[in-house]
Amino acid sequence: MYLEHLSLTDFRSYAQVDLKLGPGATVLVGSNGIGKTNLMEAIGYLATLSSHRVSTDGPLLRFGTDRALIRAKLVRGEQSTVVELEINAGRANRGRINRGNPVRARDILGICQTVLFAPEDLALVKGDPSNRRRFLDELLVSLMPVHAATRSDYDRVLKQRNALLKSARTGKFTSGHEATLDVWDQHMARAGAELLHARLELVERLRPHLKRAYGQLTDGSKEAGVLYRSTIQGGLDDDGGPAEGPAESSEGVEDLRSLSVEKLTERYIQAFAASRRKELERGISLVGPHRDELELVLGQAPAKGYASHGETWSMCLSLRLASYYVMLDDTRTGGSAPILILDDVFAELDVQRRRKLAAIVAGAEQVLVTAAVDADIPEELAGRRVKVVPGGIDGEG
Repeated sequence: MYLEHLSLTDFRSYAQVDLKLGPGATVLVGSNGIGKTNLMEAIGYLATLSSHRVSTDGPLLRFGTDRALIRAKLVRGEQSTVVELEINAGRANRGRINRGNPVRARDILGICQTVLFAPEDLALVKGDPSNRRRFLDELLVSLMPVHAATRSDYDRVLKQRNALLKSARTGKFTSGHEATLDVWDQHMARAGAELLHARLELVERLRPHLKRAYGQLTDGSKEAGVLYRSTIQGGLDDDGGPAEGPAESSEGVEDLRSLSVEKLTERYIQAFAASRRKELERGISLVGPHRDELELVLGQAPAKGYASHGETWSMCLSLRLASYYVMLDDTRTGGSAPILILDDVFAELDVQRRRKLAAIVAGAEQVLVTAAVDADIPEELAGRRVKVVPGGIDGEG
């Protein structure tokens, strides 16, 4: 897959901009703060319906406007598709495919597939578990858009259940609420089981590719791994998250992987019953996929807190490369390899890592790179150059 044309209206700093692209490597060069990342962010948003920079849609709208439009022409094999996304302030976003009737935003998921590398990726190792859960869920939805509904259903039930638990903490909880909580337990157990089952399967697919990618980027002296820690696996810690164990142990994870959605649903029902007193005291749901952890392991130790700065960068890059490899497994025969986006990444890396990363991605169907100066780009990615200037595109090199 490659992006042939991108058009933005009232997105971030752009009143209107049009960018023509093609297969292979394209480097967008321009001073810091000029708007290069805004272009890459728009492509990533079209693919995932989320930004790698902000958690809400408000900042995506050009100041003083109430809607933004992303339009892209994508080529997959012999077929081209025009997809549009309207981002609205205060109302639901809408999509459009090949200029047809408006559809829900999530109905366009899967048309544009990207893997985006950015400096913000350091949070995948250094940040809290929500960053790693988000990484996993975005990859899950990219591979199987139906799971956008799975996530949405779970989030809706979680919100309702938390509201009920909060009312208990404020003294408004009655025996009638107890029965209502039992009903929400059933709904949340089922939704949580479906999400957990999908995540566990994805982690198994991701694991060998993470090991491979880390080996490609480093001297191979350490091995990268990943463990999924669930709140129904081994109890809760003092903060209500999954209790930690030795980094090298996968006992319990293996057990969960062998369970069906129905069996996982039963496990959640049991876990809700065991944690009810604590949940009523705190007024929040302490058990569920929203509290799980994707633990990154380097050698025998957790990457978080133990990895050096260089190892941290290598782990972050390896996660993105691993997701690219997983997506290739799904699309190798369909002419729909994901678009690779490297947003201002090379400036953060030493020369050795720059060259290794460039050599790995150079053969991708389409690679989009941003840089402040040409000198940051390794020769392995010699290709088309586009100059970005305030408010638009100046031309091609």
